[in-house]
Amino acid sequence: MAVSLLVLALLAQATPPPPAVSTPPPPAASTPPPPTYSAPPPPAASAPPPPAAAAQPPPPASAPPPPAALPSLPQGTGPQQQPTNMAQWDSNALPQAVERSEQVPITDAEITKMSQAGFPPDQLVRIIGERQCACDASPEGLIRLRVNGVDPQVISAVSFHALKPNQVLNLEVTLDFAGEGNRSKNAYLYVFVDDGDRTRVMSANIDDLLRRPNAHETTVDKSDYFISRTVRRIVLPGQLDLKTYGRHTLVVATSASPSLTHPSQLKARDRSAAQVYQLDYPRASLQSLCHLTAGYRRDALIVDKWRFLGSRFECEWN
Repeated sequence: MAVSLLVLALLAQATPPPPAVSTPPPPAASTPPPPTYSAPPPPAASAPPPPAAAAQPPPPASAPPPPAALPSLPQGTGPQQQPTNMAQWDSNALPQAVERSEQVPITDAEITKMSQAGFPPDQLVRIIGERQCACDASPEGLIRLRVNGVDPQVISAVSFHALKPNQVLNLEVTLDFAGEGNRSKNAYLYVFVDDGDRTRVMSANIDDLLRRPNAHETTVDKSDYFISRTVRRIVLPGQLDLKTYGRHTLVVATSASPSLTHPSQLKARDRSAAQVYQLDYPRASLQSLCHLTAGYRRDALIVDKWRFLGSRFECEWN
């Protein structure tokens, strides 16, 4: 009995067990498997270090130049100056030196009168800066102020704020022709003005002006109820060089000669019909505009010609 049990035990150990049935693994989930880390290998003890020159990269070919040094500004020995806040500037407020009064410029005669009346110099300087000065700022004019007792500080303000001296006379010539026609008995209109040691001359060819189609304006004069007249008007604005100041004589005349340079060259008949005006030309002014109006009328005997009637002259100064 004991022997049989021993044989059965030996047989059971010698026979292999049947293979186990394995089920397929489930599908892989979205979660990736955890990474595996491996320690880096230790550096080799025998490797030599790289040379120092190889560690620095070469400089670029187009390197920017070094910044320029700022100019040295004065430091100042007083307290530190505070910065100016530009956001507080008002663009509508002009500096005091530019602000002007709406009053007309003051003259040197008025400055002399106010100085002799006891106005302090600082007040006169302020008035001149506010109103400007239509003054004679030439050396002769400044000497005249000093002789009249004006303070030197006021004279300096006159020299600084004086208006620019006049160099030309703005002259607007208006020609009116009443009636029909295309020629003038004296074809040339002359304006002579003395200017120191010379005479300035302006001339116009009336016949040439009338032949221009767009040179004039045509209106109808109905002041006479029975007879209406056609009036042609030509306006010629220009400038006349005038360098000297003070009183001038202006002569308006007509002539058949095209090359006159002085009133003495006029014929006796034309000289007697000429008109003479006096002109006070200021040294400085904000405006210098003169108006000359000359009138022509159709001749009673020669109906196709105009006869010079006369002129009117006036100036505006400011």
